[in-house]
Amino acid sequence: MFAQMTDRPMTMGPATMNPMGATMPGMGMTTMMPSAGNMLMVPRCTMRMEKCPGGMKMYCSCEDEVGCATLQNLCKMLCDGMCSCMCMKNGMCMCQCNMAMCNCTCEMTADGVCITCTSGDKACCDMVQACCDCMMACMEAGCMCCVCFGGTPVCCCTL
Repeated sequence: MFAQMTDRPMTMGPATMNPMGATMPGMGMTTMMPSAGNMLMVPRCTMRMEKCPGGMKMYCSCEDEVGCATLQNLCKMLCDGMCSCMCMKNGMCMCQCNMAMCNCTCEMTADGVCITCTSGDKACCDMVQACCDCMMACMEAGCMCCVCFGGTPVCCCTL
């Protein structure tokens, strides 16, 4: 099963006047209406989070082979970017954690990936572990967690 992430379609900007008085498209404006917005299909997974020495681990696992392969390929391509997680309920963001304070690595597992976010700094480790507690509380209350690398979603997870 896949979750669909969509972006808002482009909007038309203001027109400008040329010296002859005729209107012409403004800078960056398209001359025709854009078609559908950008779409990205991401796998729907189950997630388990746990604290570990120096930070936290997130285990994303998929039941079907196609979802697992999609998740692993997205992570392979994007894992060098900053990791972030967003917990949503009823379409509203309840919590967003950006892991800019630590080093995140992604390892392949038999049914998905394990994302490890750690820091050697005590204060940063405390922040990562506080994010872990917050995201787990949100997910236990029914939120869906979207995991991103470099701002691009790689999976949507539930408990």
